[in-house]
This record gives sequence, C-alpha cells and structure tokens, in this order.
Amino acid sequence: MADALKQGLSVLLAPQRGLVLCALISAALLGGALLFEHVGGMAPCSLCIWQRWAHVAVIVCALGWLVISQPIGASLRAGLIITALAGITSVGVAGYHAGVEWQLWAGPAGCTASLSSGGSTADLVDSLLATPVVRCDDVPWSLFGLSMAGWNMLLSVDIVALAMMSFIFGDRNRTRTS
Repeated sequence: MADALKQGLSVLLAPQRGLVLCALISAALLGGALLFEHVGGMAPCSLCIWQRWAHVAVIVCALGWLVISQPIGASLRAGLIITALAGITSVGVAGYHAGVEWQLWAGPAGCTASLSSGGSTADLVDSLLATPVVRCDDVPWSLFGLSMAGWNMLLSVDIVALAMMSFIFGDRNRTRTS
C-alpha cells in the first residue's frame, strides 16, 4: 500500500508537472490582479505591484528552467528549488502587505497614511498631498475576511509547497525527461 502511494505521488508530482503547475498558479494570480485592475477598476498600490513582480519571477523561474534544462542537461529538481525560492519571495511580499493592511506594522514611506494631529495645519495638508491615491494600508476587496494580499500569501504558500512536494516526492529517476 505504501509503495503504491509513493508510486502515485511520484507520477503525480513529477518535477515537470510541478514546475508547470507553479507557473500556472502564479499566472492565474497575476491574471486575477490584472482583471481586478482593468475590469474591476481597482488601481494597485506599490506593494501590489511588488507582488506582481514576485509572480513574474515564479513564472520565469519555472518555465525558464523547463526550457533550459534539456539543452544543458540540468535536473528539473534544481528548477523546483529555484522556483520555490521565487515563491518564498512572493509569500514574503504578500505577507508584508497583509501585515500593513492589518496595521501590524507600518508600510513603506509614501504608501500609507501617517497623519498625526501633533503638527501644524500646513504639515497636515502637506502630509495629505504626499499620501498616494491608492494606499497600501487600505483593503479595497476581501473574501471571507482575507484581502487580496492575504489570498495572495496563501496561494503563494501553495506554490512553495507544490514545488517542495514535487522535489521530495517527484520521480527522481526521470528528472530530465519527466
């Protein structure tokens, strides 16, 4: 029974499939973000843009490794590690953004409203004018209590988990062809 399960996982989580699935998840998240922006009319903040770049990195790492691994004879398992590292970057940026939204820590300067009542009226006006239209600490959309950044973080964790499971359980005998 254990051998059958291990064999099934080995085929299901083959390195090539893992890389393709990681790229597809990131592409779906990136596509969703673009739909929210261009169809839903939700302009992204600067941290949202950073999250998009992290997904571009996952896609480039996963698909790029698939393309270059055959000619250079590299193991697809190495590509899974590189893709997992890009996924960890996505988890970090999305987690940071979610923390900013939940007021757990301050966001980058110029991305959040840091209005204090201790200054003069002129200082308050200057601070308001310097605050971007789309703030990083606002949550324009949420589902089941999680913002887009929160969902992005959870799905980015899935990308990392998928890459690592493909690395661990994938068919090690067919790393260049599977």
